[in-house]
Amino acid sequence: MTAFTDRDERATLADFIEVPDVYAAGRLDRDSEGLLLLTRGTSLRTALMRPDIGHPRTYLVQVEGIPDEAALRGLRDGVELKDGRSRPALADRLDNPPDLPERVPPIRVRKSIPDCWVRLTLTEGKNRQVRRMTAAVGFPTLRLVREAIGPISLDGLSPGEWDVLGAADRDALRESLRSAGATSRPASGRPRRGRRSRG
Repeated sequence: MTAFTDRDERATLADFIEVPDVYAAGRLDRDSEGLLLLTRGTSLRTALMRPDIGHPRTYLVQVEGIPDEAALRGLRDGVELKDGRSRPALADRLDNPPDLPERVPPIRVRKSIPDCWVRLTLTEGKNRQVRRMTAAVGFPTLRLVREAIGPISLDGLSPGEWDVLGAADRDALRESLRSAGATSRPASGRPRRGRRSRG
């Protein structure tokens, strides 16, 4: 759980991080994995969670089936969801699976149906949005890993590990937020390498 306490005694951030007075700038649902930024200050947390800024978040998404160009175009153009149309996104099918540790517990696999990976960059954070978007174009999500938040990525971290952002990374994140606020459009290209906390 992307919190430090849980009434149902499930694993939380407190099981991995022994740093006082930090809070998650965003969330991951219980079935998702990947990058989570923690901060003591409220300004960064508020900026990262503001829906009007349109700051990019990049996900590696394992889907059931092999999305064709029409499905990818649907993700790029935006799809109709119950709470409104999603913003345009960046979506590309990966030729090879990403180098990720095994998931615990493992995903369900149906031998009769192939699967593949998609890299998807969003600039909004509707509830369970990635899962709903891939389902809307006919390819349910099997595994979801947040790879990056703006210029900060998971590179170099294993599950449960964390690291402190250096001054250059903090500056790059602030600049990314400023740029996103000015353009309100998805950033292009892959995030640069960085080592940050993974929950």
